[in-house]
Amino acid sequence: MSKYTRKELYRFFLSGCVCFLIDYSLLFILTEWIGFYYLFSSGISFSISLIVNYLFCTHYIFKEAGHQKKSQIFLFFITGVMGLGLNQLCIWIFSSVCGIYYMLSKLAATSIVMIWNYLTKRWAIIGKSSQKKKADLQAKCNRI
Repeated sequence: MSKYTRKELYRFFLSGCVCFLIDYSLLFILTEWIGFYYLFSSGISFSISLIVNYLFCTHYIFKEAGHQKKSQIFLFFITGVMGLGLNQLCIWIFSSVCGIYYMLSKLAATSIVMIWNYLTKRWAIIGKSSQKKKADLQAKCNRI
């Protein structure tokens, strides 16, 4: 694994932690304090953290992203909606079928969706970038 990829994964991990705290906190607040059904709360909290994640991805994680085309933005959010579906399905299975507390189910669902998110967000944001562009970025990163 290249130094650039390790740094990218590190940035992805840090921003993921922030987005997770937003998602997890909002899930708890909306369900426990406001009284929303846990799957409804999960959908809202996931969607808000998706928007924050987009900002992190385009400005911090994938620095080579540059200006985003409408098709890239669309693809990012479509993969996000698919991640939301996966998140909701996991939480429902763990909570309603297996009887696990919804906040613990969210932890398990997050672990599964995190892998999906990295792979699809990287693809949506960067796309098929040229080898020269990658090599230039890796060389720049190695100097840091």
